[in-house]
Amino acid sequence: MENLPEQDHLLIACIPRLRRYARALVSDHAQADDLVQDTLERAWNKLALWRNGSDMRAWLFGIMHNLHVNQVRKPALATVAMDEDAFAQAVRASQSDQLEVRDLHGALQLLPGDQRAVLLLVALEQMSYEEVANTLDIPIGTVMSRLARGREKLRVLMQGRAAAPASAVALKVVK
Repeated sequence: MENLPEQDHLLIACIPRLRRYARALVSDHAQADDLVQDTLERAWNKLALWRNGSDMRAWLFGIMHNLHVNQVRKPALATVAMDEDAFAQAVRASQSDQLEVRDLHGALQLLPGDQRAVLLLVALEQMSYEEVANTLDIPIGTVMSRLARGREKLRVLMQGRAAAPASAVALKVVK
């Protein structure tokens, strides 16, 4: 590994964060691993397009986001579920921790994809609004509004209440 170019080291260093983001983005571990693999394959094939000195992580997350959007748009294929517990080596959490994580994961899956992507990039990956905007190719204002709506919906879902219909939400007048 010592003889690899710097860009290869940067790409390899991003793999754990890509896996974490993919697992939060899709609900199935196998699909998340496939998404990471597809992202790395696309990045490797298009490495010449990466601008040296720019943020490799943001570039990779942009690729992953686009792949995920494309996968969501195409019809789902039948998949075979495998026993993930046989491969897991994580330390077992307490029962209440497991329930909270399960509830959070379920609530995240109920968020619209655009809100979930922004929320995960800001909260999980600790990206700045500007980095998220560049990664998803959207304006910073859109990042902020999606993040605010996503956080509010997630808060409501985690408190166990159904979200209020859009027509019932009062708008605040700002002067």
